[in-house]
Amino acid sequence: MLIESIAIDKKKIGRDYPPFVIAEMSGNHNRCLERALQMVESAAKAGVHAFKLQTYTADTMTLNLDNEHFCINDPRSLWKGYSLYKLYQEASTPWEWHKPIFKRCRDLGLIAFSTPFDESAVDFLEELDVPCYKIASFENTDLPLISKIAKTGKPLIISTGMATLSELDEAVSTIRKAGCSKFILLKCTSTYPASPADTNLRTIPHMQQLFKCQVGLSDHTLGIGAAVAGIALGATVVEKHYTLSRAEGGVDSAFSLEPEEMKQLVVETRRAWQALGNIAYGPGIGEKSALNLRRSLYITEDMQKGDVLNKNNLRAIRPGMGLPPKYYDIFLGKKVTQNVKKGTPVSWELI
Repeated sequence: MLIESIAIDKKKIGRDYPPFVIAEMSGNHNRCLERALQMVESAAKAGVHAFKLQTYTADTMTLNLDNEHFCINDPRSLWKGYSLYKLYQEASTPWEWHKPIFKRCRDLGLIAFSTPFDESAVDFLEELDVPCYKIASFENTDLPLISKIAKTGKPLIISTGMATLSELDEAVSTIRKAGCSKFILLKCTSTYPASPADTNLRTIPHMQQLFKCQVGLSDHTLGIGAAVAGIALGATVVEKHYTLSRAEGGVDSAFSLEPEEMKQLVVETRRAWQALGNIAYGPGIGEKSALNLRRSLYITEDMQKGDVLNKNNLRAIRPGMGLPPKYYDIFLGKKVTQNVKKGTPVSWELI
């Protein structure tokens, strides 16, 4: 059975609550703590609910080698020509920054958490008492890491990029076996940027049905269209990379939202959620006053008692104070039982 809601720092996430929007800093701090703190402040002004870091060092991620195994050679990659070690050196958030960044988040009412990439990062984040954890797409097959995080007892958010159905099943089974029931899967396409055509949002409700859990979206597409569509398909969480300015650069800046765009994301995903509503037919509360603007049957010429109703003196027009147009054929050819003035709404008493 689908868990209806999950609470993170008293903030409830679920289908009955507005979308939970996460701003992902990644390496867009450009190795400047002051910039990172400015990002927190601008994200808070944009209305996001959470601010996420990544916790690793180049040495915990890879080896300091530049042979073909450790270099990025994909011509489509934003990071072509980098060695993995150099990229992670540039993109990593120094561990000593975590505490002041988390404090600034708390001061501004944001939920602050991180993605740990190895067990030492989990231990470090536990010392900072983070309220939840995120697992990145590239680590969603690292079952020992997933198990360690799940055993903290804290809510867990996991990106599903690249994972096959069997790999996802292994990850979810590992989470549940470790005693964690509060987890959210994020539909994700692990290309940077991602193409809308490769995003496959219809997977969201399918994933919900298969794994009986909440599903959100970790969105690497440009703009906010995919995120809004994800909410319409049942996503409860949206994660987007964030930057103060794409023009100022940053390892992920090319596919990151700027402050005004993030503000629009918060507004439009909330509108999409509100628009979902419930299964409903008939006039809504706001429509009832408009019912009198429907078409209805009216006398359109002055008539004397005994005159016959025809297409010239009987029409379906606005407003809707007369009988519905479905009775038009019944009235045609009938004699009126009284004098009738032009503009009289038709009622059964007229014939």
